[in-house]
Amino acid sequence: MKNMDIIKRVLISFLLFGFTVSYVNANDTGIPAKKYYSATVDNNNNIWFLTELGIVSFNGQKWTLHDGNLQGKDLKDIAFDVSLEGTGFWIATGSGITSLKSPVDAGSASTSYTTDNATILSNSVYKIVVGKSNIKWVGTSKGIAAYSGTKWLDISYDDLYPSVIFEEYPITSMATNPAGDSLYVGTKGAGIARVFKNDVDGISGASVYAQWGPIILPSDNVFSVFVEKNGTKWFGTDMGVASHAGTNTLENWVVYTKEEGLVNDYVQAIAADQKGSLWFGTQGGISVFDGKTFTNYTTEKGLNSNNVLCIVTDSKGVVWIGTDNGVNSFFNGSFTSYK
Repeated sequence: MKNMDIIKRVLISFLLFGFTVSYVNANDTGIPAKKYYSATVDNNNNIWFLTELGIVSFNGQKWTLHDGNLQGKDLKDIAFDVSLEGTGFWIATGSGITSLKSPVDAGSASTSYTTDNATILSNSVYKIVVGKSNIKWVGTSKGIAAYSGTKWLDISYDDLYPSVIFEEYPITSMATNPAGDSLYVGTKGAGIARVFKNDVDGISGASVYAQWGPIILPSDNVFSVFVEKNGTKWFGTDMGVASHAGTNTLENWVVYTKEEGLVNDYVQAIAADQKGSLWFGTQGGISVFDGKTFTNYTTEKGLNSNNVLCIVTDSKGVVWIGTDNGVNSFFNGSFTSYK
């Protein structure tokens, strides 16, 4: 009876304040992790997260905390890779990169890459992105590296982006263009760096996107980057989100903030759903943008927390949301909560 009274009070409060009531399914993961800060989807549609306890996966029925030699390490980012050599994960850590074969179990083969055996500038690796054309992009505390096919590419952007820039303005986010051969790198304080694979097995630099460009970017603190299939680029900052269409650096920029309907201006994660709508995860909830209007979601409408750390869409169209208080999924207009 007590639970029924609570439900009734919640429904009445929603009706009084004019909210749309959406039933939220609550599920116990059995894992005491709270902070789900990086996510990827494998070829079997399993969802993989990095948490403060290590790697956690969900196969649609069961949540698993994966024991292994990565447990206890400073895990930063995870990406799934399908290549000619097979499938697996690339994991950024505070002590290099780990390539882990799939399926993941206690005996999974792994390879470690550090400054001793790879062309990376630092073992402190923040971000990793798997692009098309079998290119793996790696963001470290001193710059960007790339692994293509079976070799590390030569770095030839030093004149434009010396390592001191990334030491002073750390890499926060990365995304590739649709072809996978160009990378957009968000930084804390220096806008967006751009690098690309050249024709001689190396990576070169292009001019930076920054407020002083002059670029219509709301802030040079860029915390999320996303590129649509049509090539339109989205940059989430601590003062709103900006989009850039086309190839002309100075044209076709649009900025969206709370004034335009964004739920919060600190945008930490960006993804697209199967309908093509953009999902912006912020420190104040989620905004879904269909190209014309924003629909906002907060804890009042089903989120576990308004502090959204990562977003990914699986092959069935389910949107997965990592927060600092567990995970939500969103499908057919309803949230499911996992804690």
